[in-house]
Amino acid sequence: MTIRVVLADDQVLVRAGFRVLLETEDGFEVCAEAGDGEQAVAAAVDHKPDIVVMDVRMPGVDGLEATRRITANPELAGVKVLVLTTFDVDEYVYEALRAGASGFLLKDTDPVELLRALKVVAAGEALLAPTVTRRLIAEFVDRPENRRIDVSAVREITDREREVLGLVAGGMSNDEIAAHLVISTATARTHVSRIMTKIGARDRAQLVVLAYESGLVSPRRG
Repeated sequence: MTIRVVLADDQVLVRAGFRVLLETEDGFEVCAEAGDGEQAVAAAVDHKPDIVVMDVRMPGVDGLEATRRITANPELAGVKVLVLTTFDVDEYVYEALRAGASGFLLKDTDPVELLRALKVVAAGEALLAPTVTRRLIAEFVDRPENRRIDVSAVREITDREREVLGLVAGGMSNDEIAAHLVISTATARTHVSRIMTKIGARDRAQLVVLAYESGLVSPRRG
């Protein structure tokens, strides 16, 4: 299976570097490039890629607003957004996760890690870089004014689903959750899907944000 990617970054050299990396690797196709958020949204609509690799800070429509537009468009339900940033604690990245981005990586990530990340996001698996994510979430969720989640959504899930949600927030994949709870991977996947349906989450990244914002998981843990 070929993973089709749109590269959105206002720096031409950055896009060129990513394009060379992906086009020399089997299983990836760069179907479009974008120099700002508006172009990124248009490319997503035109090409329906598997993933948009989205820079946060771009002129005009930035990566955050572009992520919102993509994730809010029902016709782009199958398009995932992977946010790239030069900062490991960046409020815009946190807002992107809230808006529906499937994860984020730092721009100085090793090429091998970027390729692995794209495969993980395309497969809809665990949130990327959970330790970095915990630091980022700790920075903003610890501030009372940033807690926006409707905790009533968490009350709708069962005790087992709460347990599974906590493991998802810890960065576990379905296979790892299954091994931890001694259940089948299919059962773990079903639990995750039901949780997403009950709380209206787009993907696992939003599950993680909900777990932290609701207080179910402490960002200082681990």
